[in-house]
Amino acid sequence: MDGFIPSQAAGTAEIVFFDLETTVPRRAGQRFWVLEFGAIIVCPRKLVELESFSTLIKPKDLSAVALKSSRCDGITREAVESAPEFEEVADKIFSILNGRVWAGHNIRRFDCARIKEAFAEIGKPAPVPVGMIDSLGVLTEKFGRRAGNMKMATLASYFGLGQQKHRSLDDVRMNLEVLKHCATVLFLESSLPNIFNSKLQSSLTVTTRSRSNGKLPCREETSRKSPPISLGYQRSAVPYTRTSLGKMTESVKNLLCKSQGSQPLNTLLKHSHSLLR
Repeated sequence: MDGFIPSQAAGTAEIVFFDLETTVPRRAGQRFWVLEFGAIIVCPRKLVELESFSTLIKPKDLSAVALKSSRCDGITREAVESAPEFEEVADKIFSILNGRVWAGHNIRRFDCARIKEAFAEIGKPAPVPVGMIDSLGVLTEKFGRRAGNMKMATLASYFGLGQQKHRSLDDVRMNLEVLKHCATVLFLESSLPNIFNSKLQSSLTVTTRSRSNGKLPCREETSRKSPPISLGYQRSAVPYTRTSLGKMTESVKNLLCKSQGSQPLNTLLKHSHSLLR
C-alpha cells in the first residue's frame, strides 16, 4: 500500500497529524519556504486529540512571501514578519514528530521532504517516524475516487465538513475527520456488502465523449500539494445522499471506535478493504 509504512514499534505509538504551509516557487531556481507548521497528536485507540501545536514561521527570504493572499485566511508577508524563524521552533517540532507515527495528506511527497530540507538547512538531524499513514495513498486505494478528485477540499466537501482553510492546524483536524468518515463508510459497506456494494457498483458511470460533447473538462488549478487530476474524470453518482450519509457516519462513529478500540485507524481501513474483496 502506497499510503502506509508499517513499523514494529507503531502498535503502541501515538499518531501525529501534521501539515505545512509553504511558499510556491514561481520560476526555476526558487525553493520552498516553510511558513507554518501545525500538528495534532492523536490517540490511535480512541482517535481523540491529545495535544496540538501550531506556529507561523518567518522565512529567511521575506520577498518570497506574497504581500497579499488570494485566500481570505491566507498567509501574507506581514503575518510572518514577526514570527520566529525555523531554527527557533525546530526543537519543538522535533519533539512533536520524532518517534511517532506520521499522518497527513500527501505528506510522503511533499511535507516530509520540506521537513528534511528545513532541518538540514540549520544543521540539525531531522525527526524520524516509526510509521507513516499518507491519507492520499490510503484513501485512493481503499475509498476510491467516488468523492471526486483526492484533494482534501473535495473530500471534506463530499462529507459536508466545511471548506478547507489552507491553514495548518485547521487542515490536520479536517484530515482526521475525513479519515473517520471514510473508515465509517468502509465499515458499513463491509458489514452489509450485498446491499451497499451492489448499489455502489450500479451507480458508477463512465464519462464518454458523447456525454461531454466532445470536450474535455476544464483543467483545474492545482496547489503545491494537490494530487494529479485525471482530465477524463468526472464525479460519479453515489448510492447515498450527502444528508443520509452524514447521519449514518455520525451515528456509527462512536460504535466504530469502540468496536475497533484496540486497533489503530490504519488497521481498520485495511480490515474494511479486505472484506470488500
